[in-house]
Amino acid sequence: MSRVVLVYSGGLDSTVGLYHLADRGFDVVYALSVNYGQRHAVELMYSRWHCTRLKLQRVELDLSGIASQVLTGSSQSDPTVDVPEGHYEDPKMVATVVPNRNMLLLTLAGAFAASKGIDKIVYCPHVGDRAVYPDCRPEFIEAARRVLNVCHLYPIKLLTPFMDMAKSDIVALGHRLNVPFDMTYSCYRGQQIHCGRCSTCIERLEAFHLAGVPDPTRYEDPDFWKTIVKGR
Repeated sequence: MSRVVLVYSGGLDSTVGLYHLADRGFDVVYALSVNYGQRHAVELMYSRWHCTRLKLQRVELDLSGIASQVLTGSSQSDPTVDVPEGHYEDPKMVATVVPNRNMLLLTLAGAFAASKGIDKIVYCPHVGDRAVYPDCRPEFIEAARRVLNVCHLYPIKLLTPFMDMAKSDIVALGHRLNVPFDMTYSCYRGQQIHCGRCSTCIERLEAFHLAGVPDPTRYEDPDFWKTIVKGR
């Protein structure tokens, strides 16, 4: 039996990852979602929706209490920090970095996998994440891979299927897999309608454009991204 644990937020990338795993024919896919006090916790609602639709097993951990104690200084986990507007590569996007977030998520996924006798974890960073997020870069991934390989009584493999893909490639893959993109969430402001001005909204808009795939997402400002991208 082929079993795997997916670190699953409900965002576009990990949702395409979820459908990709289902398409690959894994017998059991556990989707592990974590509420770490993120401003955009609405994404968790979308993760529930997809797991119900695909009839996959989902586990949600509530660690929301840690945000005010150990995840301060980030616009995504600290309500006193404003969400910046602009492109991912803008230096001010450092404000969106959640301290050591992905190490925390992978540690939890490793513990969960070990408790279930599973030897594979899937985590879905892509090329565009590297500009601002240290815990999405190849050196972090390789270090995490080595740790997970020796953290338990048997090796746990860390799989990163999108590591060398652009977000537009992920959109194209999701389109082929018939992912309902309107039921994925990206906006860093955490509001009902995507703002269209934060870095992840801009990245999302640009990715659909580059992939040539219609974007069903509702944005408050659907044209701001063009000004930002044109100015780079």
